[in-house]
Amino acid sequence: MPDAALRTSSCELEQVTMGSANDIPVELVEEIRGKALHAPRPRDLTPEQRDALIDRIRGLLEANNAVLITHYYVDEQLQILTDATGGYVGDSLGMADYGNKHAATTLVVIGVRFMGETAKILNPEKRVLMPDLGAECSLDLSCPIDAFSAFCDQHPDRTVVVYTNTSAEVKARADWVVTSSNAVDIVAHLHARGEKIIFAPDRHLGRYVQQKTGADILNWQGFCVVHDEFKASELKRLMAEHPEAELIAHPESPAEVLDMADAIGSTTQLIKAAQASTAKTLIVATDMGIFHKMHEAAPDKQLIAVPTGGESATCVSCAHCPWMAMNSLENLAAVLENGSGHEIHIDETVRRRALVPIERMLEFSRAQGKV
Repeated sequence: MPDAALRTSSCELEQVTMGSANDIPVELVEEIRGKALHAPRPRDLTPEQRDALIDRIRGLLEANNAVLITHYYVDEQLQILTDATGGYVGDSLGMADYGNKHAATTLVVIGVRFMGETAKILNPEKRVLMPDLGAECSLDLSCPIDAFSAFCDQHPDRTVVVYTNTSAEVKARADWVVTSSNAVDIVAHLHARGEKIIFAPDRHLGRYVQQKTGADILNWQGFCVVHDEFKASELKRLMAEHPEAELIAHPESPAEVLDMADAIGSTTQLIKAAQASTAKTLIVATDMGIFHKMHEAAPDKQLIAVPTGGESATCVSCAHCPWMAMNSLENLAAVLENGSGHEIHIDETVRRRALVPIERMLEFSRAQGKV
């Protein structure tokens, strides 16, 4: 059986008046955890090697008419370089919108694979490159298209809402795509229209959205290897050691963690919460990659990661996505020199179908002034 932290029973979900899909097969859980544990890590660089690579990348970006589109969770050197070269550092919603608007003919997406796929769905005429196409996402992996499509077919009366952390094929099966910054608003909108929902893939986010909206949700049982590892028992000990601290948390975190949080939100929303907080110490329940931008926004704050160690812990992630960590200055330079084998390609039929729910999301968010 998988670790208890990787499962949420259907009876627990029923206590919050929502249904659930069957648990993810044990074999798939083990496969995802194994991939996370064995994701390759970039080698350490000397300051001289790093500076030489940065100079090389600057020239290559200009030569390729390329722009960097980077997620908050990757190495801070990549975030710094992205800002310095006029690119974009942000969350999934901002990344999708930025790539859609920028004039560059080559988009270099520094994150995980679904982010590159989203960029290609929105920009079929552009070349979309990634430093490593092997950079997966456990939420994507825990929602395979065949199983998910079969589940949707069993509930044809429900509107299918999928998190952006999914494959192009899953998006193509959906009615709406959401991110953590707009999931509550979009599902509340659908609930107000009387629609019943299938929500996938993150079970913790799905539960949070249901609690905030009261919507009738059937919840897929996917998980993020980073957020799912956060331990409430260890968090309580940490909070006791820092009684003056506030806890800010991403909604992919388990319910017992969210129940203790002073603020809950997407990565961008958490950075704003850190900036607005009067506390000098913040305990942060999301990927530690966010600390770079959070320190920029709130330089006076002490930031502490929520524990993944302690009793019953396995530390698959240790508060940092192993696939985000695969991005490096070295493979970024390599992909700009020779994009062969690093370009995102999507079947055109799938792309067109996936475009519909993504555009629907962007139109909704633009109307609300969120992008």
